[in-house]
Amino acid sequence: MASSPSGGRAHLGMVRHSASRSLRFARDHALSSMVLGEGPRQPPGGGCTGSRMAARAPVCLSTDSDAPRLLGEGQGRASDSDSDRSSVASENMVPESSAITARPPEGAPSAGGPVVPSSRRALASEPQTHAVMGLAPERERLSALGLSTAVISTIQSARAPSTRSQYAYKWQLFQSWCLAESHDPVSCPMAVILQFLQKLLDEGKSPSTLKVYLAAISACHVRIDGLSPGCHFLASQFLKGARRLRPPRTTSLPSWSLDVVLEALTKAPFEPLHSVDMKLISIKTAFLLAVVSAKRVSELHALSVHPSCTRFAGDGSKVSMRPNPAFLPKVISPFHMNQSVELMAFHPPPFSSPEEERLHMLCPVRALRCYIDRTRTVRQTEQLFICHGSRSLGQPLSKQRLSHWIVDAIKLAYESAGLPPPGQLKAHSTRGMATSWALFRGVPVSDICAAASWATPHTFMRFYRLNVLDSSAPLFGASVLHSMTPQDADV
Repeated sequence: MASSPSGGRAHLGMVRHSASRSLRFARDHALSSMVLGEGPRQPPGGGCTGSRMAARAPVCLSTDSDAPRLLGEGQGRASDSDSDRSSVASENMVPESSAITARPPEGAPSAGGPVVPSSRRALASEPQTHAVMGLAPERERLSALGLSTAVISTIQSARAPSTRSQYAYKWQLFQSWCLAESHDPVSCPMAVILQFLQKLLDEGKSPSTLKVYLAAISACHVRIDGLSPGCHFLASQFLKGARRLRPPRTTSLPSWSLDVVLEALTKAPFEPLHSVDMKLISIKTAFLLAVVSAKRVSELHALSVHPSCTRFAGDGSKVSMRPNPAFLPKVISPFHMNQSVELMAFHPPPFSSPEEERLHMLCPVRALRCYIDRTRTVRQTEQLFICHGSRSLGQPLSKQRLSHWIVDAIKLAYESAGLPPPGQLKAHSTRGMATSWALFRGVPVSDICAAASWATPHTFMRFYRLNVLDSSAPLFGASVLHSMTPQDADV
């Protein structure tokens, strides 16, 4: 067989049968689309074009015919009669974690908005609409119970896509470790599982991380003594011991100051808002929406400029925003689904003093309206936040890049104030910072939980509440000492 050259790309060249009945090359050639993605062809008139690595190899060839059945997510095993010839990719060799496209409901605005044709490859990160189907051993176990493929898919959809992705990764690590230690990862004894968890604990993994590993193993492992490995008595005792040896350490002190950032947002380089660079208005708007709404990055990412999702009051006093109807929050419940974000104008005009005019520069309604107006002519999607780079201008922004925007706003605010930026900043820290300041200002806990989509105050009090007033302890001690008034001293 011979593959014809295609433009300037490398090709497989001449391929013929060898004496051992396997395929081999007649002479050396570079690999083609078997491991490389379809890249751009050589432009007319010459020039070099680099080959793009494929996101996932279209064909996976296994050279080890003795590999265990559960080595991968669905790798097949060659039959004995075919042991002397190379295995050709079959249906079992394609990873079973193939993507399933989640379709938005009819009539809803699309998650990425209208697609605008372009002659160049989009560099923006498109919103991910694919979901991993699950773990192969778990599917085999459920299939052995007589369940259909559709029923198995529905059962595995009980986990969020991010959870399924984490389970798949952690199961792969456990599987590799078991094979290296000559253990069957699906039916090994409880002692083997605990030894693996002990290895992770010795490497510095936290007890909460070990719990996720154990949950991933329990999803694929057979029952031990009639129980799932995660429900086994030894596993429960092991996790209790791990928590005692490595107690959770939560800090109540914020890693950055909200006052410093807000003060910097009222000055250059973030103002005047109507003429600053597109990057600055983008990160300022993202930060303000994050702190005044206390929403997750995924919820901010789902906001849309569609008229049914974003509505400004006629007098500019407020704005009502809803996520794209196709968006699924972290927790699927009537309480969390399709929550609206109501933002009120902050010190709107007319101004009674220069201070009010300065504070109005922190108004989220003003920043949002200005951002939408500035991006109207370049927008290629109905998603609220879009890319501002020259090569991806107007295309949908990814959740990861939106997180970077919020962190960049904090760093740039510190730099403009002449202060060193704090280390280990995370966009998720805005939730704890915003809700803690709201509690300090007297906002009821019920209102805080409603804004942050927490069903109970337990999550806020345990994980997000911060000591936003560093001098609270000295003030408390001083108030106690000053309780003895002069009248009391005379008595």
